[in-house]
Amino acid sequence: MNDRIKKIIDALDKHKAEAIESFDLKGKDYFVDYAIIASSLGQKHTNALLDHLKTELKPAEKFHYVEESGDWVVIDLGDILIHIMTPEYRVKYDMESFLTALADDIETNQE
Repeated sequence: MNDRIKKIIDALDKHKAEAIESFDLKGKDYFVDYAIIASSLGQKHTNALLDHLKTELKPAEKFHYVEESGDWVVIDLGDILIHIMTPEYRVKYDMESFLTALADDIETNQE
């Protein structure tokens, strides 16, 4: 799995995505095992990053579902969810806090 995450992160980084973060949610109470969040430089860059991922990850990765708006793209690879957002949307929806809190709450309950 780590090779898959690394390949996704490398592709995003290569095409100028910013503030790329990954979350290992395996064994947590969440519907995917991993989540990746990246910031784009704007709406056109968000769509371009999606196109680059489709080109670089297929056919090894199956894109189960893609939800696109100009400011936010969500890519469902089954066990990995990728969020690409404009900086404004990333601040507005603060997915990092949600995913970090989810992981922290679950880890605290297991101790």
